Amino acid sequence: MGLGALVVPALGVAAAAAWLLALGLDPSSWPLPFFSGRGRLLSPAELARYTGAQGGPGLYLAVLGQVFDVRRGHKHYGPGGAYSVFAGKDASRAFVTGDFTPTGLVDDVSGLSPSEMLTIQNWLSFYGENYVCVGKLVGRFYGENGAPTKALEQAKAVIEEVLKFNGQNDEKKQFPPCNSEWSSTSGSRFWCSKQSGGVNRDWIGVPRKLYKPGSRDSQCVCVRTTGPPSGQLDSEHSDRGDLDNPNLQEYKGCYTLAEWCVLKD
Repeated sequence: MGLGALVVPALGVAAAAAWLLALGLDPSSWPLPFFSGRGRLLSPAELARYTGAQGGPGLYLAVLGQVFDVRRGHKHYGPGGAYSVFAGKDASRAFVTGDFTPTGLVDDVSGLSPSEMLTIQNWLSFYGENYVCVGKLVGRFYGENGAPTKALEQAKAVIEEVLKFNGQNDEKKQFPPCNSEWSSTSGSRFWCSKQSGGVNRDWIGVPRKLYKPGSRDSQCVCVRTTGPPSGQLDSEHSDRGDLDNPNLQEYKGCYTLAEWCVLKD
């Protein structure tokens, strides 16, 4: 899940992330999902014991320093599960890079773009809505007394600014980020699902590059392939969804309407 396009595990989702419920409202008025309770303070070594292994103390994962009990998602996060790589650690960066190597499964989010930080917030909201937050991880984002660190304040500031000035809600709903993953042997894989990008919806879509006007940078998004273009209410339309949006581009070598795409590096 590459979520920097990607995004990551939304398995077992009963509802979309909390902030999506506020679509259409002034983004600057949304509360950010940062844990303010006391809870437990865990060291990285303590958290590493919570992998869901038999005889272990439980099954936890952390996002931006917030620790969640994900035992009821054991089949996904426990040993052998599709997302077991997230158990027992804070791998916030991998939620948008899809790099599941030891060097990629880290909590260092420095250098990520504002939209990528917003994707991480999306997942933070998802876990907050669907699992119990049990405390904080002492380290990059929280100090030994549980107080937010400069790194967390910087992350929050980026998210708050992009919410306030970019109003990305409508675009996120229209073009949810792809799931993605990368490996040195098979290259990059992008795919779409009904929960990719943390955006719960009734369509899957196909991967496309989305370019910002005037920018050469792109991100992988899922694009609706049927119905009228977004914002068009006319009864007469091409029934191609948003495929003809001028800011989109197909991935070379990938089938036009495939829900997934593999690119060799």
